Amino acid sequence: MKQITQNYKTGELIVENVPMPVLKSNGVIVKTVASLISAGTERTKVETARMSLIEKALSRMDLVKTVVTNIKQEGLVLTYKKAFNKLNTPIALGYSCAGTVIEAGAACKEYRVGDRVACIGENFATHSEVNSVPSEYTVKIPQEVSFEDASFAGLGAIALNSVSIAQVKPEEKIAVIGLGLLGQIVTQLLKAKGAQVLGIEIDEEKMNLAKELGADAVLNPMQDDVECAARTFSDGKGVDAVIITAASSNNLPIELAG
Repeated sequence: MKQITQNYKTGELIVENVPMPVLKSNGVIVKTVASLISAGTERTKVETARMSLIEKALSRMDLVKTVVTNIKQEGLVLTYKKAFNKLNTPIALGYSCAGTVIEAGAACKEYRVGDRVACIGENFATHSEVNSVPSEYTVKIPQEVSFEDASFAGLGAIALNSVSIAQVKPEEKIAVIGLGLLGQIVTQLLKAKGAQVLGIEIDEEKMNLAKELGADAVLNPMQDDVECAARTFSDGKGVDAVIITAASSNNLPIELAG
């Protein structure tokens, strides 16, 4: 079967033929109909893979610390071999897809061959013709939902989880920093829960889309006094929660949230 993979050492992105995945007793084999390309997570992976070794290290200082710890424990030569073996191992891209069950494991009673399912999870819901997915990472697709829409399940789950963690209640006033795809989904979920949403974004097109989708107010932090506007929006009390759905190479979204 065909699968999209990337070599993390060279940055090469290819479609290659790989063996069919193995069915596990608690999972299903799914023939992919649609898989979602994540413009944030996957773009970052692709861009990082194409960096030089020094640039990779600078972009992932957390992993550099792990390597240093391994050198102390296992020595330089063994750590070097392990690191380069990992870099040279192709990784499968994708983490959200939808398709049809073509085989179900013996312990997987909730699914049958022919069921339409949405799947999530790194190394499970990849850009592959066929995926092997644990049952807990799948859900049946309602008849009225298309495969294309269902392939967004991973992003929807991330957005829903952020709203759940924020413990949002009706009538609360919530700020959403970053109105890309995730921010737009979060905004709609918040409105569905009865909250009022203050969107913060630097892209005018995304600001306008958020307004169309129900945001009560939107601000551009490059032009507007966000703190003053947030106090006005919340009747002087401050917003009840801030959800950050922005990608950034610095701490500005965190500082702005504070």
